[in-house]
Amino acid sequence: MSSDIFKRAGLFIAFALAQALVLGRIHLFGCATPLFYVYFVLLFPRNYPKWGVLLWSFALGLIVDMFYNTPGMAAASMTLIGAIQPYYFEMFISRDAAENLQPSMDNIGWVKYFYYSLVLVIIYCLVFFTLDVFTFYNWLEWIKCVVGSSAITLLMILTFETVRGRQE
Repeated sequence: MSSDIFKRAGLFIAFALAQALVLGRIHLFGCATPLFYVYFVLLFPRNYPKWGVLLWSFALGLIVDMFYNTPGMAAASMTLIGAIQPYYFEMFISRDAAENLQPSMDNIGWVKYFYYSLVLVIIYCLVFFTLDVFTFYNWLEWIKCVVGSSAITLLMILTFETVRGRQE
């Protein structure tokens, strides 16, 4: 159990630093920002305590908020998908699957993993950019940010997952 905590803490630090130092500075076409730290929530296994998922998700969102001066937007969005992830992941696996089943392309298949990732990334981007704008005055810009950031984030997650699957 303690090795899992150290592994998760290492991933936590890696995602926070990658987002803060590199990915947060990328704004393709003025609206698409890779939000790769969402992938951290997608990696929680089936039997991980739900309170642990919420705590890790909130903490990573809070760290991102501190780096980008977005008061609570990332923390709220990450906590929401952290609350959804354990229940949503159950929809893609059989009841008799291993208790410590890790969400990955190899374990649940490419198509299921795509839909698993897609919905959580879209929910995250919808909540994040809705809290950012807090009005629908410029709704075209809001849609461009949600779609663009969702697409680039999903592309990064699927690419990383494909590379990770080939290394194991």
